[in-house]
Amino acid sequence: MHDYSKTELLNFKNLKSGNEKAFEYFFNKYYSHILGFCIQFIYDKPQSSGITQDAFLNLWLNKGKIEKVSGVESFLYTYAKSKCLNAIRHNQVKERYKSKTLNEKERELDFDILNSMSFDTLALSELEDLISKSIENLPEKTKVIFLKKRFENKKNQDIANELDVTVKTVEAHMTKALKILRLNLSDYLPLVLITLILSKH
Repeated sequence: MHDYSKTELLNFKNLKSGNEKAFEYFFNKYYSHILGFCIQFIYDKPQSSGITQDAFLNLWLNKGKIEKVSGVESFLYTYAKSKCLNAIRHNQVKERYKSKTLNEKERELDFDILNSMSFDTLALSELEDLISKSIENLPEKTKVIFLKKRFENKKNQDIANELDVTVKTVEAHMTKALKILRLNLSDYLPLVLITLILSKH
């Protein structure tokens, strides 16, 4: 049996109470491990990053349902494993994956399934709506620049040329947008998750 340090036990207790610093402790501890696990499993870094983000988002939404410290790691790996297997089953990865390989990986990576835990999909859906509404409610010029930067992946210089403004103006609007969005989401998520989510947009 694994003996957990006083720091881990304290952070687990605080995590269940909704403490942001405690969440950040487990985020820093497990993020690279979960991401590496996903990349090794599906060989797709962008998709792996998305699965890893979702795993931590669901950890935050379901923190009250986890009964012991070991449950944090089990939850993250179980969620990531499930999503990776779904990706393979839905042919979202390359043809080289055959059913035999899939079965071998399932056996090899057979972590304890947390049968008693159900993912809070309603809360996740509400969160996505909140993010969309927060973006929609940005000041018009700020919203236009934010959408061009995050959704159209345009460079600051290209946006500046397109809108006939300076690069510094574009940067100022992006700073303003992120500040507003972080403020709007701060009551619902830890800062580390907000930053991760907004970096994808």
